[in-house]
Amino acid sequence: MEDFMDIALANRQKAHEIITSANIYKIWESVGAEVHLVGSLSMGLMMKHRDIDFHIYSSPLSLSDSFKAMAMLAENPHIKKIECANLMHTEEACIEWHALYEDTEGKIWQIDMIHIQKGSRYDGFFEKMAERISAVLTPETRETILRLKYETPDNLKVMGVEYYEAVIRDGVRTYSQFMEWRRNHPVEGIVEWMP
Repeated sequence: MEDFMDIALANRQKAHEIITSANIYKIWESVGAEVHLVGSLSMGLMMKHRDIDFHIYSSPLSLSDSFKAMAMLAENPHIKKIECANLMHTEEACIEWHALYEDTEGKIWQIDMIHIQKGSRYDGFFEKMAERISAVLTPETRETILRLKYETPDNLKVMGVEYYEAVIRDGVRTYSQFMEWRRNHPVEGIVEWMP
C-alpha cells in the first residue's frame, strides 16, 4: 500500500501544477483581484480530497468581473464544470465559484474560488487561520492529521478544520477517537476555530 505521506506529497505537487496550468493567479489578477491560496494545500495538509481553495479579493467586487474571470478559466479544456453561488447579499459578501478540473490521468480536482468583497467580515480570516494552524503544527500533529484524512472513507464528508481542531486542540490521535470527537462536536455553518 502506498504510504500516505507519499500520497500527500504527490497531491501537493500535482495541485501546484494544476494551479499553473489553469492560470488561476493571472486570470484573477487580470480583473484587478488579489488571490490567496488557503485551505489544506496552503498548509501542506492535502491528502485524498483533491480540493484547491482560493480566497480572492476585490474592491469593489463586480459581478461582471467575476464572470469575466470565470469565462477565461472556462476556456481551459481541462475545466469540465463550473458552478456559481451569489452570496453578495449575505454576511459572507462573496461570489462562490466551484470549478472541476480533469487532470491528464482523468482524476477530477475541485477548485474553489471564493470571490470576496474586500473589507467584509471574512476578509483575511481564513488566511489568518491557515497561518496560525501552520505555526503550531509539529511533525507529529501533521502526520496525525494526514493519517486521519487517509483513514477517512472517501464517501464521508469532513471539513479540514475538524481534523485540525480535534488533533491540535483536543489531542485526538486515532480514527476511532476522531469519530467520537465528531459526534461530540457537530458542525453547523462556518467553523471559526483557530489555535
